[in-house]
Amino acid sequence: MKPKPQFIAEQSDTGDFERQDDIFRDWISADASTAYPAAADRYHLYVCFACPWASRTIIVRQLLGLEKAIGMTAVDPVRDERGWAFRDGPGYSHDPLNGFQFLMEAYRATDPTFNGRATVPVLWDKQTRRIVNNSEDDICRMFDGAFRRFATCEADLFPNDIAEEQAELSQFIYEKVNNGVYRAGFATRQPVYERSAHIVFDALDELESRLTTSRYLFGNRIVESDWRLFCTLIRFDVVYYIHFKCSLRRILDYPNLQGYLCDLYQQPGIAQTVNFEHIKHHYYMTHDAINPTRIVPIGPVLDLMRPHGREKLSGA
Repeated sequence: MKPKPQFIAEQSDTGDFERQDDIFRDWISADASTAYPAAADRYHLYVCFACPWASRTIIVRQLLGLEKAIGMTAVDPVRDERGWAFRDGPGYSHDPLNGFQFLMEAYRATDPTFNGRATVPVLWDKQTRRIVNNSEDDICRMFDGAFRRFATCEADLFPNDIAEEQAELSQFIYEKVNNGVYRAGFATRQPVYERSAHIVFDALDELESRLTTSRYLFGNRIVESDWRLFCTLIRFDVVYYIHFKCSLRRILDYPNLQGYLCDLYQQPGIAQTVNFEHIKHHYYMTHDAINPTRIVPIGPVLDLMRPHGREKLSGA
C-alpha cells in the first residue's frame, strides 16, 4: 500500500516533505517608508500554541513586552481538513476581530485566489483588513525592529556584532532541526526517513558540543537563534521522539541540550508561552496519516524547573 502523505501538495515523488513557501511578505516599517507603518493596536497576531513557528513569535512578543501594542488570538490546536479553526476552549477562542470561523478566511480575504495551506502565525492589519505577513522570521524581525518603540522590555535578539554568524547558525537550525524533524516525520519512504532523521541527530550532536562551554548559543546572551532552537527542543521528547520517529535519542539524553532547555524554559514569562496539552493534541490528533487512532499519549513526565547548572558557564 502506498503511504498517505500528510500534505499531498507538499510531498515530492521521492517521498520527501517539501514545505510550502510563505506567501505574504509585506513589511511593517518604523519610519512609514512602507505601506504598513508601525502603530500600536493596529496589527493582530493569529497563532497556535502547538505550532513551533507561531510559538517563536509568541515568545518574541512576550520578551519585548508588546502585548498591549499587538493583540493576539490563538486557534484551536486540533486542525481538520478545513484547516485552523477559531473555537472557544482552554487557551484558544473565537476570532474577536472579524468573526472568522477558519484561518483560511483571512487568507482568502487577502488573496481570493489563494489555494495553499493556511498556516500560523499570521500578522493581520486591522486597518486594511488583510494579512501583512505570515513568515515567522519576518514577524520576529519586525517586532524587534519596527515595533521597538512600543516595547516595554529590553531584549537584544539580533545583535549587530554577530549578525552574520547568527544568520548562518539560524539557517542551520532551521534546515537541520526545526524543519528537519518534519522532514523525518512526514517522510513516506524508509530511506528518506532514515536520511532525514540522521541529519537531525547530527545537528543535535553538533549543538550539544557547542553548548559544552557556552551557556547559550552565543555566550552569555540569549538571542533569537536560541528561541528558534528552543521551540523544537521543547516539543522533542513530547512529540518528535515518538510521533515523528526521531527516536535515536531524547533531548533528556543530551546533558547540555537538556540543561540549556531548562535554562531557557525558566526565563521570566517563557513557561506561560508553552502549552503541552495544545502541543500533544495538535500533533497526535491532527496528523492522522501518522497516527490514525488519534490516541494522545499520557506522558512523558518532564521536570523543566529542576536546577540546570548552566550559570557556571561564562561564555563561548
